[in-house]
Amino acid sequence: MTGAGRLAEIEKFLAAHDLNPTELVPLADDASFRRYFRVRNGSKSLVLMDAPPGREDVRPFIIIAGHLRSFGYSAPEILAADTVKGFVLLEDFGDEKLSTLARQGGIENAHYELAVDVLADLHARPAAISVPVYDETLLMSEVRLFIEWYLPSIVPSAPSLEAGEAFERLWRQALVPYAGARETLVLLDYHADNLMWLPQRLGLAKLGLLDFQDAVIGHPAYDLVSLLEDARLDVDVDLAESMLDRYVDRRACDQQTFRAAYAILGAQRNTKIIGIFTRLFARDGKSGYLELIPRVWRYLERDLGHPALADLRRWYDHHAPPSGRAAVPSPAQVARAHPNIGEHTHG
Repeated sequence: MTGAGRLAEIEKFLAAHDLNPTELVPLADDASFRRYFRVRNGSKSLVLMDAPPGREDVRPFIIIAGHLRSFGYSAPEILAADTVKGFVLLEDFGDEKLSTLARQGGIENAHYELAVDVLADLHARPAAISVPVYDETLLMSEVRLFIEWYLPSIVPSAPSLEAGEAFERLWRQALVPYAGARETLVLLDYHADNLMWLPQRLGLAKLGLLDFQDAVIGHPAYDLVSLLEDARLDVDVDLAESMLDRYVDRRACDQQTFRAAYAILGAQRNTKIIGIFTRLFARDGKSGYLELIPRVWRYLERDLGHPALADLRRWYDHHAPPSGRAAVPSPAQVARAHPNIGEHTHG
């Protein structure tokens, strides 16, 4: 559907719910096909999620939001929805994302402490919701993005068949204890850009939760990695260590076992993100994500320092040498590696 056609559908949806907005303001772009708008209607301010059918499905968001709200967490209230057309009208949490506070110099340890405490509380609850399990198939499909999208952009030739097989074998071995874990609900994108500061609320409800529609059942270390190894924001090493200790204390985890899980799932997540950020340019024309890759490499190098990942670290050092990791892949490099660039962009 054209942009004009989709806008007409939005207007129909709003009118059906007695909304004749005085303003419809686009909010920040999403890495997916979803778009968000702030809808101002008199004194009301709401948020519209526009998730084009065939590209996105709003039903998981609605189900998971209800699940989170049942525990007293601040997931947005669903005010109206059309699951066929792909529209959801949400409560407006405002503009105080933790990432915004951080860029303004206003983020404090207390914000991260709250985010950690929400995770510790969530992970103490049964994962009684029907969402996919973070199994080996999904975990491995994600790490492959690194060799499918990123590596060809920075080296003259793709890894040999033997190197690719070694990459797969080493990752399968590393992920054995975590693939298919059914310990908790994993929100998957639990980082400062998706967490809102709601100071007028009490307790854990002061943290607003966004962008959880891709949630899975998996290992609790994953969301802590998302928070403390934030691809869009530098997180101080000492702060990350302090928050990791806080989580371990809250959950009474075995320190050594949990830290191994944190490093391995951190390396998996950061490997995936480097591949995704390259794909977001090569497939979708979103070049801004390329600039984030060196930060993600710094996190990945830290994770690969764990003894459990020694063999994988050697693979990365050989096939993606440390000397090139600080450089932002240029659009020209990515375009050469993926000459079909622009054919699948969305808007």
